[in-house]
Amino acid sequence: MSATGVQLVSVRQLVASPVDATFRLSPGDRPIVSAGESVVVGAPIAERLRDPRLDTFDIAPSAVEPEPGARWTGRARRGDGHGPIGEYMFEWHGRWRVATGDVTDPIETPFAGIVREVRPGTGITIRAAGRGIPGVVAFGTPTRGRLQAGAEGELRSGGLDVGSAGTILVVASRVDAETLTRARAMGVRGIVVAGLSSKERRDFLGSEARQRAALHRLPPFAVLVLDGAVRRSLSGAVQALLGALAGRQVAIVTDPPMLIFDQPNLVIEPPPIDLVRIRAGALAGREGRFIAAIGPRRFQGGARLEAAIVHLPDGTEAAIPIGDLERYV
Repeated sequence: MSATGVQLVSVRQLVASPVDATFRLSPGDRPIVSAGESVVVGAPIAERLRDPRLDTFDIAPSAVEPEPGARWTGRARRGDGHGPIGEYMFEWHGRWRVATGDVTDPIETPFAGIVREVRPGTGITIRAAGRGIPGVVAFGTPTRGRLQAGAEGELRSGGLDVGSAGTILVVASRVDAETLTRARAMGVRGIVVAGLSSKERRDFLGSEARQRAALHRLPPFAVLVLDGAVRRSLSGAVQALLGALAGRQVAIVTDPPMLIFDQPNLVIEPPPIDLVRIRAGALAGREGRFIAAIGPRRFQGGARLEAAIVHLPDGTEAAIPIGDLERYV
């Protein structure tokens, strides 16, 4: 192994710490925490308007002139119930535009931590009491559940059962939109997957939007993609870490995309420095030992690229562009 050569390989972080997670807010949403506060798992941190709209209102001459960002409360339409709530946005020709709505849903934190920053209409940032496994993208709503190993290959909807309710499933390869929708319906709290195509993502988000339009309050559910859209297996280092976390409570957040765990006594051994993973090309997803950098070589299409020799588990060696390699630290 050439120590100088392996340092040319791009580095990926296996575990991130500390983790500052941001919960996005829209105009009209109401934060109910302040910077510096401690929050526990499941604590409400804000109220989100389910069906927000922008209305225009006159201000009575005797009323105090509001400021942008101030809270607004409307009159109750019937009975003793409270009226619509919202947030003053801006004044236009003597009238105020207000972001308002009739129904609110709570935003809850799926992990314990300290509130770092609160910006109404923008977001709430919380520093998690734990560490995280970074992904490349996540969508859905922040969620929490017991980590459970799923299918080794592609997870199909028929492979789900009610015993998976309340869990976050780890899928070694890929899932489709139908499986994601069925998983949510069966009470699964989240999916951790190596790759997810753009089409499957669009189909699932479209299903989510239709359910929200029907005024259904959806339980927390998130999908964390660790690698991207290419179909390949999880790296050995990530699989080992997820295996150590199996059966424990974890959380998925979307900004940044990450799996958060609070296990201070869990010792994580760093992978060998010469263990590399091929992230593109015909051998994408395979791992091996970095032998040496060998300089420019000609590859498919006539491209001349800096290359390295990688020893694969089956005993063969292959020349791989250094730009197609990565290693975890």
